[in-house]
Amino acid sequence: MQNTIKISPLTASAFAPFGDILCKTQAPSAFHINQGNCLRHHDLAKVEATGTNARVMINIFSAKPYGLPFHLNMVERHPYGSQAFMPLSSEPFLVIVAHDTGEDPAKPQAFITQSGQGINIHRNVWHGVLTPLNKPSDFLVIDRGGDENNLQEFFFPKPYLIK
Repeated sequence: MQNTIKISPLTASAFAPFGDILCKTQAPSAFHINQGNCLRHHDLAKVEATGTNARVMINIFSAKPYGLPFHLNMVERHPYGSQAFMPLSSEPFLVIVAHDTGEDPAKPQAFITQSGQGINIHRNVWHGVLTPLNKPSDFLVIDRGGDENNLQEFFFPKPYLIK
């Protein structure tokens, strides 16, 4: 029998144990700047960077799309920093996360974003790779740089089917 995961809508309450949703409606506060010509949606996420020579990096990732159903055989985590993904288009993407059991990842959960939503995955949270669905997509990525290896991977003995 196949391990199957049903995709859920991405909501703040469902995603809270894993990270933050990046979108205007999730901002804890908003205020005008630049003589009232710009509305700042303030403090959207907790950006984390720990370790030797730690720094926050801003990147653009260009990702190829995946199809559904998606076969998940690996998740990763970053022990020294959070990782945020903000799409530079209105295309949805798949977000896969899993709690840590103390030895390995628990059964993953899958979410689908809505237009205008990005995510910030907290430090040490198991997650799938960047997974756009419909067409190639660019993402603004805020990540941690530093001396330590900030990537751990886990391969499932039996892949999950996400649909």
